[in-house]
Amino acid sequence: MAVTLVNPEGLPKVDLYRQVSIASGTRLVFIAGQVACDADGVTIGEGDLAAQVEQCYLNVGTALAEAGASFDDVVKLTVYLVDWTPDKMPLLLDGAARAAAKLKTTSAPPLTGVGVAALAGPDLLVEVEATAIVS
Repeated sequence: MAVTLVNPEGLPKVDLYRQVSIASGTRLVFIAGQVACDADGVTIGEGDLAAQVEQCYLNVGTALAEAGASFDDVVKLTVYLVDWTPDKMPLLLDGAARAAAKLKTTSAPPLTGVGVAALAGPDLLVEVEATAIVS
């Protein structure tokens, strides 16, 4: 594996992700922000943050596979969330866990969550972009 994920002593332990990603591969893969749309452009999980997070992660997984990568190769995720408030964290965790189960991964790369006013469409609640490294 080209990625080692760690939570260094002295930093908060976070269940959703690790604080540091150490990459040793040779090819960088940048995945554009993925929203909760299927291959036909239909929004999945309208009004349901957990369902949309799950679909975004699955879309990232599809994009990674095209590059010969998987979530085990991801070194950084950025998640953009519409009208984010901390009470929505369980929905984010639930959607990510459901996607991880489907993708058969336990990877928890560093993640930055960013609250935003809106995304590209009025029904979109979340967008996920990824950076991966593969050997």
